[in-house]
Amino acid sequence: MIPNTLTIAGVDPSGGAGVLADIKTMSALGAYGTAVIAALTAQNTQAVTGISAVPAEFVAQQIDTLFADVRIDAVKIGMLGQQSVTRIVAERLDHWKPAHLVLDPVMVAKSGDHLLERAAVNELRESLLPLASMITPNLPEAGVLLSASPVETLKEMRRTAEKLRRLMNDTGERWVFLKGGHLPGNDTIDVLHDGDRLIELPGQRINTRNTHGTGCTLSAALAALLPQVGDVPEAARLAKAYLVTAIARSGELQVGTGHGPVQHFHAWWAAPK
Repeated sequence: MIPNTLTIAGVDPSGGAGVLADIKTMSALGAYGTAVIAALTAQNTQAVTGISAVPAEFVAQQIDTLFADVRIDAVKIGMLGQQSVTRIVAERLDHWKPAHLVLDPVMVAKSGDHLLERAAVNELRESLLPLASMITPNLPEAGVLLSASPVETLKEMRRTAEKLRRLMNDTGERWVFLKGGHLPGNDTIDVLHDGDRLIELPGQRINTRNTHGTGCTLSAALAALLPQVGDVPEAARLAKAYLVTAIARSGELQVGTGHGPVQHFHAWWAAPK
């Protein structure tokens, strides 16, 4: 059965991040993608020049209307922007209770522009984190969630993953996917932790500026794969492998002059000659 997946996130007009990147990723990995728009941005590969909020009540209406008709097998949450939207998304998903809920705690764009209200951070921590079956913070986001300085070593990453897992609900299977892309050096080791097992996913840094939307792409890949792959660590390995290849082949695209997008359809589009 082809899974139906949902992204609740913002719109990046350049297509490298947000719901457009999520739908590309879900489609490439064999899932039918649906979307609820939580925020609008004026954005390109260089900067976010404006953010327009979507009223929380309308975000709720989008969610309820979709779930009332469509079987949703997995949800990915990205940019929510405002505290009121964060709260209403948590309320509606607590009501509908999707089997898989991947939370990417989007706070800052690749350009350095802030995408989440400060007041919304506590809301995300208190309302959404307990609902998530998997969270995918990078090291700076993990520092914000834990009110601590970002870590800089693998040893510190392991402890941080354990602390993040304690913020999540104790019932059921719940995982932290702590991304190590901000570690110094050429290693990009990610840490996967469920409160018991701690698994390291090794990787090497790819020399490219085309890293716009990598966090969106990874979390969307997880949402697409979790309903199809029974084993969470295996789904995580497949999601990371998909992203690594998408980054490695990003040079095939010519989109903007800043941090370009990854090549979401690397398995489907022939490389230019």
